[in-house]
Amino acid sequence: MISRERTGSFLSSRVRDIRPSGIRAFFDLNTAGGDTISLGVGEPDFVTPVKVREACIQALREGQTKYTSNAGLMELREEISAYLAGSFAMSYDPTQEIIVTMGSSEAVDLALRTVIDPGDEVLIPAPSYIAYEPITHLQGGSIVEVAATAEEQFKLTPQALQAAITPRSKVLMINYPCNPTGTVMTEQDWLPLVKLIIQHNLVVISDEVYAELTYGRKHVSIASMPGMKERTIVISGFSKAFAMTGWRVGYACGPRELIVGMLKIHQYTAMCAPTLAQIAALESLRHGMAAKDEMMASYNKRRKLFVEGLNAIGLRCHEPEGAFYAFPSITSTGMTSEQFALRLLEEANVAVVPGHVFGTGGEGFVRCSYATSLVDLEKALERIGKFMRVMMPVG
Repeated sequence: MISRERTGSFLSSRVRDIRPSGIRAFFDLNTAGGDTISLGVGEPDFVTPVKVREACIQALREGQTKYTSNAGLMELREEISAYLAGSFAMSYDPTQEIIVTMGSSEAVDLALRTVIDPGDEVLIPAPSYIAYEPITHLQGGSIVEVAATAEEQFKLTPQALQAAITPRSKVLMINYPCNPTGTVMTEQDWLPLVKLIIQHNLVVISDEVYAELTYGRKHVSIASMPGMKERTIVISGFSKAFAMTGWRVGYACGPRELIVGMLKIHQYTAMCAPTLAQIAALESLRHGMAAKDEMMASYNKRRKLFVEGLNAIGLRCHEPEGAFYAFPSITSTGMTSEQFALRLLEEANVAVVPGHVFGTGGEGFVRCSYATSLVDLEKALERIGKFMRVMMPVG
């Protein structure tokens, strides 16, 4: 018998090199404090609307517990197609260009795995959502951060994109409305970027899970711009706007070749999204828009109160136009993002996420979710204000 000598860990080198989630690792510190106000995890504080829950219960009573097709319930794909056409001027064939996934997170994973070969570069505006880098690493790709600065309201600019492109660049991974900054891109913002994307033959993966959560302006998908549908995978889901985080149902839309590629992986790794969750998502699209609008109006009130409060305290914060995050600067304190977040948690019992976990562009900021009650937001502002007065006494 041939024996093979092993040394060290059984882990693959790529898994070993992945850092734990910066968000989750930080909040492991916040397990004992009963009086802590958490502005950290990006999860709606609303319960899934009652009609959606009742649709799921009825389906369960009827025994609808079998697998669906790998791509998802045809009724749901048809409803997603109609919804995107009516709300965002995007047209997708439900039979060939839409796949239902286990949350938008699986869709991101599938999309990156489908298009990346080892050595490919993925361009990501930074600061950005933390999951894109490790998934890219697992595929043997490399991340190139594209600076999205506070001076530009954290928008991706053509100048920054052009400076980051190399011969190995293949994918532009974007997330607007943005987690963590709340930034929204307009049609005028997209136009010069589209020219560069087409010129350099980039594939775009557009994470639009916050598309419904915008304030004062309508979300514009880059896929709706001329020449972009055939090179863009659009990803979204029901977790954020429809208060369905635990249901784990999302979707991806795009060119048939890419969706078929994603489906190949999905059918071996997940089989299909949970049947009952798909039925609940279908109910959300058919009869859940009024509840979604009520939740969005509440987020808007919280946004105004919280951002105004941060600026009054002395934590300069641009006005987020989407999602449910504020991203204030803490540079005036002289602390790093991690130092500020740790001290705020320990001394004021308010939990926020240090900005550096979202990439190098996030250092000097912290992410605060205002998807919590107005009462808690007011308490948090009071505690942060007291913390700042102690840290930076006047005179």
